[in-house]
Amino acid sequence: MFSVKKSFFCVLKILPNISVRNFCTGHTALDKVNLMGRSLLTLRDFGSDEIKRLLWISRDLKHRIKHEGQYLPLLQGKSIAMIFEKRSTRTRMSTETGFALLGGHPCFLTSQDIHLGTNESTTDTARVLSGLTDLILARVYSHSTLEELQKDSSVPVINGLSDLYHPIQILADFLTLQEHYGCLSGLTVSWIGDGNNVLHSFMMTAAKLGVHLRVATPKGYEPDGGIVQEAKILSKQFGTQLFLTSDPMEAAHGSNVLVTDTWVSMGQEEEKVQRLKDFHGYQITMQTGAVASPDWTFLHCLPRKQEEVDDQVFYSPRSLVFLEAENRKWTIMGLMVALLTDYKPKMPMLKF
Repeated sequence: MFSVKKSFFCVLKILPNISVRNFCTGHTALDKVNLMGRSLLTLRDFGSDEIKRLLWISRDLKHRIKHEGQYLPLLQGKSIAMIFEKRSTRTRMSTETGFALLGGHPCFLTSQDIHLGTNESTTDTARVLSGLTDLILARVYSHSTLEELQKDSSVPVINGLSDLYHPIQILADFLTLQEHYGCLSGLTVSWIGDGNNVLHSFMMTAAKLGVHLRVATPKGYEPDGGIVQEAKILSKQFGTQLFLTSDPMEAAHGSNVLVTDTWVSMGQEEEKVQRLKDFHGYQITMQTGAVASPDWTFLHCLPRKQEEVDDQVFYSPRSLVFLEAENRKWTIMGLMVALLTDYKPKMPMLKF
């Protein structure tokens, strides 16, 4: 049962002429949080106030640029090296257009464009790019590549995706939920699918925002054991619930948000036949939503395949996937601004 306060905020999403920003709290200790010079390889390394600060900055930039039409060249004269071992739509477009919109110069680099790991070591690449750019974003297969880049880089490094974590996706997800529900604390998110990098990032973030997490994965596809143990510690620390099962309907029970992802990630194509068999029964449908909270919504980081979620859910008013995709831009912009400047948000915070 939602509190009266949460029910009030939920009404906002059906009243188009009322802006959530009219119901914001004032500045708090988040004013004092400074992230300049930090790297983001995993949200495991970021505290509750630091994550909230990133969401606040992202929301502020979105309002000022998109809704008020302001031009904010906060990154003018700066450049970012964007290393992509894996192809991408949202990560590339959000970073490239976002950095340019802020007045900076993005440089897109594939494995065919640079010598990373082939003719030049990761160490040397990190040192070279540090002298040429102000920021490095890398979308890689192995998380260890990011760790090597960060170790030898003198500029901040952002994880654009690795086999262990996808932190910039989670920032977009939580901004989307904050905008939709009005606040995050007390929400229940249910993950139904593979125990992958996106789930790992949820597990390192949800409790810090007061969000309960229910997880359903097939046997043999559970999240990393070490990350599970850390998530249990975080849940105890922040007073949230973490529930793991192999039953999708059990995980969805009473949830506000149903989330899934691809069952076959890049590099797992040879496993496709077996994975589709093992994930049978995990498709999110209206039947899944029937056991969720009455106000349930759906998230998917995209690209989506029919076996993961049917069209009835994916294209329904409950689906927030395209707002979620758009928010990839505002949250990566918020992150880049936070790491490279001492920007102070102008608008009040939304509730957390």
